[in-house]
Amino acid sequence: MARIVLYLNQFFGQIGGEDMAGVGPRFTTEVVGPGRALIGLLEPGEGLAATVICGDNYFAEQPEKAAAECLGHIRLAQPDIFLAGPAFNAGRYGVACAALCKAVQSQLGIPAVTAMYDENPGVDVYHREVIILRTGQSAAAMRDVLDRMLRLGRKLRAGEPLGKPQMEGYFPQGRLEAELADKPAASRALDMLLAKLAGQPFQTELALPAFNPPPPPPAVRDLAHAKVALVTDGGLVPTGNPDGIEVSAASKFAAYRIEDRLEPADYDVSHGGYDNRYVKQDPHRLVPLDVARELEREGRIGQLHDEFVTTTGLANPVNNSRRLGRGIADHLKEAGVDAVILTST
Repeated sequence: MARIVLYLNQFFGQIGGEDMAGVGPRFTTEVVGPGRALIGLLEPGEGLAATVICGDNYFAEQPEKAAAECLGHIRLAQPDIFLAGPAFNAGRYGVACAALCKAVQSQLGIPAVTAMYDENPGVDVYHREVIILRTGQSAAAMRDVLDRMLRLGRKLRAGEPLGKPQMEGYFPQGRLEAELADKPAASRALDMLLAKLAGQPFQTELALPAFNPPPPPPAVRDLAHAKVALVTDGGLVPTGNPDGIEVSAASKFAAYRIEDRLEPADYDVSHGGYDNRYVKQDPHRLVPLDVARELEREGRIGQLHDEFVTTTGLANPVNNSRRLGRGIADHLKEAGVDAVILTST
């Protein structure tokens, strides 16, 4: 009997939406959400032993604690195969799925598979350590993706070697393995070049991510009469993080009023990607309000906007970053802002 454990977030686990993203890990032997599709894909001798469910925010805000709690539930179910997700383009969910797969592999010695879209931050962080299948953005392909995850899980459990990433559909892990090729590298490269010049199809051996560069905005003609705002993706927030900005894969931004100084006792950092001790000692190291006020007094900028805008840029998929950028831009346009000083980590 092959026992399978499935990991889901609060949405796919049918606990609730964003309002329930803070719930801690739960264990159930009932079949919920994608588990129903998974049941129909099982072969004789396989069974869905349990489903572990955890809120996206709970895992994102305390990943080590959340992983340890989830592992406790998983260990009780004694699985032979662990499947997480699929997460598609959900950033926090993808990071949690991949992190948990890594923990299950290393601490429990159980084969683990997850799946997500190319731009999910879980891919960037964990693709070298975890088998992550490629998906589209939409959950409409849920059953097909679960079937592919299950097939790879069976292979890993049986100790069968996986085929190349492009054959099996998982993200390359950066491993170099020796094999005999029909032609030397120089000949293969020349064949690809000739095919490209002739407009013919070819398969590169080194795929690189491609991003469309945003067009630069027009220059501000007269800063001495411009309204300027301070914006950061370094996660500076008032103490207590009142708007719940996540430490990674942030889903929101927030704006907070400023006067002349940012007192260390009044601010904290919600960002898991850098050593933020120095920002906590002096928030001006991240949001340069002190220098901006000097520029305002000297007349080098016309007016400083009376609030700064903040979010967390860590492990955020491109599509979500674009959404946040548009939201911040719309917010500042409504306030009559002409220019932005954007500081990062």
